[in-house]
Amino acid sequence: MTTTITRPSPGPRERLLLAGQHLFYAHGVAVGVDLLLREAKVARRSLYEHFGGKDGLVAAVLHRAAEEDLAWYDAALAGADEPRERLLGIFDRLDELVENDEFRGCRYFASDVALEDPGHPAHAETKAFRRRLRERLIRELEELDHADPERAADQLHLLIEGTLVMGATQDDRHPARAARAMAALVLG
Repeated sequence: MTTTITRPSPGPRERLLLAGQHLFYAHGVAVGVDLLLREAKVARRSLYEHFGGKDGLVAAVLHRAAEEDLAWYDAALAGADEPRERLLGIFDRLDELVENDEFRGCRYFASDVALEDPGHPAHAETKAFRRRLRERLIRELEELDHADPERAADQLHLLIEGTLVMGATQDDRHPARAARAMAALVLG
């Protein structure tokens, strides 16, 4: 006797999150509500019930993406035993990431640039993501006994963000490799 396991299809909230994550990354946060609703196969009412509107959905999508992206950075850091190699390993992983044909750049930078209103809830999500990434960098630098972990974290973060921006705009230039070489100088 075989048993067929049926998984329930995602509800409207989850479908909106999935559609938002896909469309905002592929086309930016300026994507229209009608396209979001069509992609998610939900009624307009669902958007307002679950997120209060498109602004709330954008913030929720960025929050979810941040959790996934921070897990990606954690996995990159787990790739070596020594703090120096863990930090340099981030750039090796970034090189793989930006070479992917689906790569469209840094979603946090793109959102911040596209959303002019400084009070938009998405800005709080992008700021929180950057703070949490910086905390990870500082932790690794402290474990490395770096002389100035705060400053070095700022420098490494700049190299990471620069890699993501340059990776979205330049073919076959490998910005992560250049950033890795500069990170090695920061690490000493």
